[in-house]
Amino acid sequence: MLLKELMKEAGFSQYRLAVESGVPHATLSGLLTGKTKIERCESGTLYKLTKTLGVSMEILVEDGIRRTEREKSYEYGLPGYLQHDLDMYKEGLKTHSNLLDCYWGELYGSINSAEIDDGAITAEHANYLRNKFLWGKEV
Repeated sequence: MLLKELMKEAGFSQYRLAVESGVPHATLSGLLTGKTKIERCESGTLYKLTKTLGVSMEILVEDGIRRTEREKSYEYGLPGYLQHDLDMYKEGLKTHSNLLDCYWGELYGSINSAEIDDGAITAEHANYLRNKFLWGKEV
């Protein structure tokens, strides 16, 4: 995530950025964890962050928009079996399903099948899905 990288470059901790920018800690935490999308922030919040970090508003917003576009293109319109398994896994996460480990295994197999057996998705696409949903890494 670009915000984390900018903070690191400028030598800011989350706490210090919140204090110096005047952006509430909860808002900043939401941005850093991905629960809040930067492109949906109020202009005042963006202004405070960019002023404190010494970057333009466009840099932060464009990064968020690119992420959203990639998410839409990588998480929707998949082969039917993969879309089904991804949707089931997402639903299982939301509802804290007892079958989550089964959904995880199904999704893992479907991603591999779509990439290796069918060639329906690229290796980059498959790695995006694995990292985001199976390994829980930021993408």
